[in-house]
Amino acid sequence: MGDTPLVVHVLYRFECGGLQTVLAECIKHMPLERYRHAVVCLTDYTDYANSIRAAGVTLHALHKPPGQGLGTHVRLWKLLRRLRPAIVHTYNIGTIEYNLTALLAGVPVRIHAEHGRDSVEIDGLHRKYNLLRRLLSPLIDAFVPVSDDLVDWLRLVVEIPPCKVRMIPNGVDTGRYAPAPDVHAARPQRICIGTVGRADRIKNHVVLLDAFRLLLERFPAQSCDLHLAIVGDGPLLQTLRDRVAIDGWGERVWLPGARADVADIMRTFSIFVLPSVSEAMPVTILEAMATALPVVASRVGGIPRLVQDGKTGVLVQPDDALALAEALSLYISDAVRRSAHGIAGRVHVEDSCSINAMASAYAALYDECSRNKAPAGRLGVDASVAHRTSSTPSEPV
Repeated sequence: MGDTPLVVHVLYRFECGGLQTVLAECIKHMPLERYRHAVVCLTDYTDYANSIRAAGVTLHALHKPPGQGLGTHVRLWKLLRRLRPAIVHTYNIGTIEYNLTALLAGVPVRIHAEHGRDSVEIDGLHRKYNLLRRLLSPLIDAFVPVSDDLVDWLRLVVEIPPCKVRMIPNGVDTGRYAPAPDVHAARPQRICIGTVGRADRIKNHVVLLDAFRLLLERFPAQSCDLHLAIVGDGPLLQTLRDRVAIDGWGERVWLPGARADVADIMRTFSIFVLPSVSEAMPVTILEAMATALPVVASRVGGIPRLVQDGKTGVLVQPDDALALAEALSLYISDAVRRSAHGIAGRVHVEDSCSINAMASAYAALYDECSRNKAPAGRLGVDASVAHRTSSTPSEPV
């Protein structure tokens, strides 16, 4: 194990979320003989990280305070000097500056992934953040966007050299996320509209609640037992709960916060909805399609690449509660359509969004970047040999 190259993944916080799920699944599906892994959280991690700890991954929390802090850079530098990784892999804008720390710590390969933009830079035009990306670009060996729209944004807006941009689409574990054939058989009139995502402005849950109010008016209780589930934690969770209480929806709307059993919960949904105002390649849609759920989602970012309008789901414009309600109504009133589009989604995911293909693509990228950093005359060797000849062997983690 000591000769196997170590990849240190740096992210802001490890909690229940799409990025964290993708990272965990990628690590678990990458061959152990190719790479070892450690995860460094700038702030902290939750119990959700137990899934990768069980896979032999070490976890480190730097407990970064709010705002800028030189101390976090120092702590990471010391940790990297002790771990001596072959690769540092950072995720999203909150961690990109630590590629400089990795360089100063002597890490040979530095990779940065963009899995989507937060509510501060929804349109991708944040001047400070994009300038930071451009300034750090010479230190980064590869930028990894997860969708076509992020590729175009990095090349055309941020002005990252095209040779450094390598798209790797997200994948999903179709074994874990799979349909439960008879889940609605006992109560055919019960329809559960479900979504999974952080309770944040970018996910647009307020518009979803507006659409649900319209649906309750259109489908009275005697004709349809209609429910809504919004799974995920975040800064707006209490605001959403207050809205539900004020509207008197009682048990019809469930907001449990973060959950570790998302795969099981999804199997209780009838329809999946994602009304976000911005997305890249949301893993929750992949999970929903793998569960054979029809998807109603906003026509933004990389979503149109995932959801085939009229075949696996329905696409709507964001911030339009009436259009969202109309699209959901199509599935509420037509069980045959729900089933057909759900099955088509499952087939699409099985054909195009394999978790093994994603893990293999990341391993191939690690190999390529490691070869490019190998000493002259050794570029043909594999990644593990290149690492052993270009740096001190990794210490056991």
